[in-house]
Amino acid sequence: MTTVLTPPPPPVTPAPPPPDPAATDPGAPSAPPARPGLALAGAALCVLAAVLLGFAANLTVVGHLQHARDQRTAYDELRRQLALGTAPVGQRTFDGRLLAPGAPVALLRIPALGLREVVGEGTTSGILMSGPGHRRDTPLPGQAGTSVVMGRQWGYGSPFHALGTLRAGAVVEVTTGQGKAVYRTLGVRRSGDRLPAPAGTRGRLTLVTASGSPYTPAGVLYVDAELTTPVQPSPPRSVRLGWTGPAEEALGGESGAWLAVFLWSQALLVAALLAVWLHRVRGVWQTWISAGPVLIALGLAVSGAVTRLLPNLL
Repeated sequence: MTTVLTPPPPPVTPAPPPPDPAATDPGAPSAPPARPGLALAGAALCVLAAVLLGFAANLTVVGHLQHARDQRTAYDELRRQLALGTAPVGQRTFDGRLLAPGAPVALLRIPALGLREVVGEGTTSGILMSGPGHRRDTPLPGQAGTSVVMGRQWGYGSPFHALGTLRAGAVVEVTTGQGKAVYRTLGVRRSGDRLPAPAGTRGRLTLVTASGSPYTPAGVLYVDAELTTPVQPSPPRSVRLGWTGPAEEALGGESGAWLAVFLWSQALLVAALLAVWLHRVRGVWQTWISAGPVLIALGLAVSGAVTRLLPNLL
């Protein structure tokens, strides 16, 4: 018996790696070296651009859209409460709870300006983003005393931007849970002008906004109006005159918004750093498609929080 020995197969030599294009062609692109300082600068520029774009959008297009959305929601809620007879007639709800900040309390109409706005409870900067606000330490419109309603001059729907054009005798209508109150304007006054006589047992409405150029308030503008319909009864008040904080005064800002600014800024910085890293490993278009919407959304959130620090009548 003959045994045939099969020779072992020759060893497989691995193929040599392809040559580095940069070694053979000096003009070929190569992977950029890691530069942490440059990446941090890029992230900082992303943060700055997102905040500036968000800030401009919040005070113009996005802010107006937010105001319109909030007004529709508040109008539906106020109409529902009026139909059920549960609309507020004082500083508390029908079941005795203190009104929540921003809760709808009245519908304001000024036919001469074509204005129809739902009035919320409170006058902080955040509340006035949604529309005019009722100062909590004053009676509701239609009741005895002076009711104060504040509104923005230019930002977030600019509901009171034409308030200074009202002439004496213009009609102002306010609908609350006690019915419709009709006022006649007395005139326009500004900071430093002579104050009208106290309302006493009569009803008066004072509309307040900023004066000056767009987005640069120089003072406060007031429109006083006398009640022409019967005075409605006033329920007991929990928040009395002077008990509100600086954030609810004319041209006041919310100092408590600093925490929101800090947290949203941290989230925006992390997103910007991830966008810079994604740009290095994926490319330009992939980065903008995936990270762009996130940066824009966070920029709007940061700028919205910053806006609450600014004067509430802006």
